[in-house]
Amino acid sequence: MKPLASVEPKPSHGISRWRVGLLALGLSLGLASASAAAPLKVAFVYVGPVGDAGWSYAHDQGRLALEKELGAQVKTTYVESVPEGADAERVIRQLAVDGNQLIFTTSFGYMEATVKVARMFPKVVFEHATGFKKTKNLGVYETRFYEGAYLLGVLAGGTTKSNTLGFVGSFPIPEVIRNIDAFTLGAQSVNPKIKTKVIWVNTWYDPGKERQAAETLIAQGADVMCQNTDSPATLQVAQEKGVYACGWDSDMSRFAPKAQISANINNWGPYYVKVARDVIAGTWKPSDTKLGIADGGVKLAPVLPSVPAAAVKAFEDKKAAIAAGTFAPFQGPIKDQSGTVRVPAGSVMSVPDMMAINWYVAGVEGSIPK
Repeated sequence: MKPLASVEPKPSHGISRWRVGLLALGLSLGLASASAAAPLKVAFVYVGPVGDAGWSYAHDQGRLALEKELGAQVKTTYVESVPEGADAERVIRQLAVDGNQLIFTTSFGYMEATVKVARMFPKVVFEHATGFKKTKNLGVYETRFYEGAYLLGVLAGGTTKSNTLGFVGSFPIPEVIRNIDAFTLGAQSVNPKIKTKVIWVNTWYDPGKERQAAETLIAQGADVMCQNTDSPATLQVAQEKGVYACGWDSDMSRFAPKAQISANINNWGPYYVKVARDVIAGTWKPSDTKLGIADGGVKLAPVLPSVPAAAVKAFEDKKAAIAAGTFAPFQGPIKDQSGTVRVPAGSVMSVPDMMAINWYVAGVEGSIPK
């Protein structure tokens, strides 16, 4: 078949040369419209493997929720197990070169690399999880995960028989210290005798190190444990040893159905949908977004039936109060390990102070690594 423009119109066709021209113009405009409606290319950078549990898994569930909600309006991709450092900068830059218009970098250690690449690609929108540096085309976001950590502490405090809790920490940064403190405060709200032991593994994801830390904590008397790491190793050890633990970032109950008392879950999907819609509409602006219990950014898994009823009631009451804004986990009086009052009675710790916290509350044993 000849191209439409080369077809000689005949009187019987009822199409004049100028109409053929208009038709050709229409086809051209149609192509332009199709181009304008091309899907938004969205990329994600993960610090660990997607796997089937944990931090990167939760972010990837958010990516899948974005695809489901916006369908053909977006085209997503991801790179997993990207180390924090020079590799991160290389990966983020390549994703921008590849034409991705919206890039989510999902670990604290990606902050400097994300800032640097964002300056190189001013027309690309970047969003960095758990960071604090913004630019004209870089926003930051995180969950108020300490709310869920506090609630897990309430369950732990009401479940322990040894009054000793264990916490497997990743890196000694404010985000993690904040969760350790909140977990301890939640436990002390129902059991003032609580003490928390912490072992730092200096990794986000290493099942072997996480397992060793959990075994050590149990040997030191911990009978309920929590973690700020990505694998279900801590829960698996808990189930093997006949004690309890908490899922982290995602529901890990399938790995330890008899040990997980509940799980602190990151629900990223709604935020990813919102940001993508804003970018498509041209209304995106850099923000510092913190998602929590009230807006569904933080969720808790079903409570294990063997948890004492009194602990479950306290858990539900505090969860409702946090959602209603009538209670805050870092609500005074709060003392540090030395007995110094850090948050007076009737006060709530300020957001800047929470974001920079570098001290343990009373009841947490040991010192924070330098």
